[in-house]
Formats: sequence, C-alpha cells, structure tokens
Amino acid sequence: MGDVGIAFIQDKLEIKFLILYIASRLTEPVDGADLQDMTMCDEGIDYFDYAECLGDLVKTEHLRVTEDGQYVITEKGRRNSGICESSLPYSVRQLSDRHIAAWNKAAVRRQQVQGRVTPRENGTFTVELRLRDDVDSLMTLDLMVADKADAEALAERFRREPEKVYTQIVAALRGK
Repeated sequence: MGDVGIAFIQDKLEIKFLILYIASRLTEPVDGADLQDMTMCDEGIDYFDYAECLGDLVKTEHLRVTEDGQYVITEKGRRNSGICESSLPYSVRQLSDRHIAAWNKAAVRRQQVQGRVTPRENGTFTVELRLRDDVDSLMTLDLMVADKADAEALAERFRREPEKVYTQIVAALRGK
C-alpha cells in the first residue's frame, strides 16, 4: 500500500499519530499485518520504526492486543488521536482514509459472510456457513464433511461466492 512517493512522515511521533489515526477509524480489531500495510503509506516509514512505535503504543495503553492477537484502540488512544490527527500531513490522511475505507468495507463483508471449520469427536469436521445482510441472518448451514481439506475448501468457496451458493440452495429447495 506504499502509495506516497515522498516522505511526509518525519519522525516516530508522527508514525504513532498515524497508527492511532488509522486504528481510531477501523470498525473492528485489526491484525498486525493489515495495520502495517495501512501504516506503510509513506516513504518516511520503515518496518523497524513501525514495529517499535506499535510496541510503544501498546505499552502506553493507547492500543491493546486482543486474545487472538489483534490490535484495537483504547479510549486513551482515541482521545489522543483526536487531539493529534491534524498534525499529520493532509496527503497522508487522504491516502490513509482510502485504505481505511477499503479495509472497513472488507470488514463488513467478513461479518456478513462466515465460513468456519470445526473438528468433531468422531474425526469428521463441521463446516459452518453463515450469510447475513445488514439487518438479519439470511442463512445458517452446518455440513458434516469427512476430511479437513474438503471442509476448508467448502468454507473458502462459500466465502468467495456466498450469493451464488445461497441462490443455488434456494433454487434446489424450490425444485428449479
């Protein structure tokens, strides 16, 4: 995502401001790789400075790490982000806003379309498929599958084409 060819970010404090700016606008916790991709939008940021700043923000409780290793902004971080965001260069904020919007759109999709595989005691696997719209659940389907590779493939195919799967199930139930 490194889109800005000129270094507008000049020091570690600005990197911290940028990380907080991004984290404060995300709709759900973010993994380190995605946060890094969104943060590395300026030539003035390198991985080592990013990693150090991220660690500092966790230590100072501006960000916290969830049980599953995701990052989420704290109230302290949100408050300080609001105070400091205007010190970020406008071009960096604009580019970050585009990355944030794309990530948030994908996050909504992840909430609406879920495919999960869980092992059963008898050695088979359950594929849990869920499709929601903005208001309610459209479909919940649990399938028993003999092996993990097939289960993962079914879950992935559903995540790629949930509307197609839903339409085909409805058509089959209607006898069409």
